[in-house]
Amino acid sequence: MARPIWNGTLSFGLLNIPVAVVSGERSTDLHFRMLDSRDNKPIRYERVNADTGHEVPWKDVVKAFEYRKGSYVVLEPEDIKGAAPESHESVDLETFVEADAIGPEYFEKPYYLVPGKRAEKGYVLLRQTLEKTGRIGIGRVVIRTREYLCAVLPRGKALLLNLLRYPSEVVPLSEYDFPATAKRVTRSELAMAEKLVETLSGEWKPADFKDEFRERLEKVIAKRLKSKHTVDVEPEDEAPEPASTNVVDFVSLLKQSLAEGRRAPAAKKKAPAKRAAKRKPAAKKKGARKRA
Repeated sequence: MARPIWNGTLSFGLLNIPVAVVSGERSTDLHFRMLDSRDNKPIRYERVNADTGHEVPWKDVVKAFEYRKGSYVVLEPEDIKGAAPESHESVDLETFVEADAIGPEYFEKPYYLVPGKRAEKGYVLLRQTLEKTGRIGIGRVVIRTREYLCAVLPRGKALLLNLLRYPSEVVPLSEYDFPATAKRVTRSELAMAEKLVETLSGEWKPADFKDEFRERLEKVIAKRLKSKHTVDVEPEDEAPEPASTNVVDFVSLLKQSLAEGRRAPAAKKKAPAKRAAKRKPAAKKKGARKRA
């Protein structure tokens, strides 16, 4: 199984389901290095001062926002740290909406939610509830240092977490001129077009679609490859399993959640002490924060 991005909980109402978040996509791009054609040596990119031409060490690099051409607001690491969301490992579902209520332009990146040990019941309970009601959960999740809007939806036996774009990240249709109707489209043309679509229609079989450009490029690389050099890399230790859930009586928790009418995950009460313990050693790595 792929290495989890983090282990935490999926929370709605008073129910907390231990899960591991793993990527639902994989990159198949071929990555290239830039070489100097004169001696085939790798080209290195450096941080260079635009005026002096000298390389700038990481310790002297600061982040700044260009609010006007040539004018900047310099931000200290503390400013960025203060604006960052609280780093808690929880997917907090705030509401549930109809599955077809969100347009495809909002969906950005998929992840799978893998249930932890002894968390299968709560996991299946949520999945079956979403399937039966035709709804998806909308909430927030913090991945690394950024808070994302997300949707949790059933996908076969799995719960899929898909990061969503915020409305400000989606270009509204009103910014472009789209034709509502066209006087020159005749009934016969529409009928022929529909017939063609029916002729070309079939079942969705993902395996039928391949990245042909990548395959052709791999063949070119194979022909040019004269010698093969490999290295042995020791496999990384698997991430620990998510902590087991303490939720036993689902019915009582569901009733209490309905009575309160709001989200109040019990797990969050212990989060501040846990975060404080983690932040102490991280405070020494000032160089690492500058590079982020």
